Amino acid sequence: MKSKVRMTEQSIGKGPARGSRSRGKSKEAEADTLAIRDAEGLSEFMASIARREPDPDRILFICIGTDRSTGDAFGPLLGSMLKEQGWKHVIGTLEEPCDAHAVESAVCRAAVLQGSDKLTLIAVDACLGKPQSVGGFITREGSLQPGAATGRRLPAVGDYSIAGVVNLNGVKAYGMLQTTSLHLVMGMAKQAARAIREAWLAEANNG
Repeated sequence: MKSKVRMTEQSIGKGPARGSRSRGKSKEAEADTLAIRDAEGLSEFMASIARREPDPDRILFICIGTDRSTGDAFGPLLGSMLKEQGWKHVIGTLEEPCDAHAVESAVCRAAVLQGSDKLTLIAVDACLGKPQSVGGFITREGSLQPGAATGRRLPAVGDYSIAGVVNLNGVKAYGMLQTTSLHLVMGMAKQAARAIREAWLAEANNG
């Protein structure tokens, strides 16, 4: 079985990502950035990125997770949906998941693409959180740190990041991921895919 990558709300933004153009932030700004967003808030976040980088061919998504756990499938599900929408640069799908074994190579691959094409990198992952956070999204300008909650030394990744809060954080985190509602995760992936698609469509129409 593939190794797990688990995140919590505290795993987001643990330092600069390799290849990321992000800057450091104050604790106050960090706290504001880690607010939980609903689908509407996620749409606003994606629209802000689209305004800064309106060309969809200059966006790279790294969708972290595995298809072997319902909770951790948020990233691969979204990656597959983005591929179906026609996005050019997507790493991490149900067919080829970007799990714990693949994160480092994905970051290296992303760094090459960023250097040659100057792409903006959006990292996506599932995470566990507080009861009131489940079903929401943690978004920030800056990287996310896969595996930080389990002590794995995986590289931070992303100029921007989206973490879907799929279940409650707790002592038996692995079990929580394994027993997460597939219906919930599918719905969250569809919300994210819709928000991403509409953000760049709106920007194209405005242009």
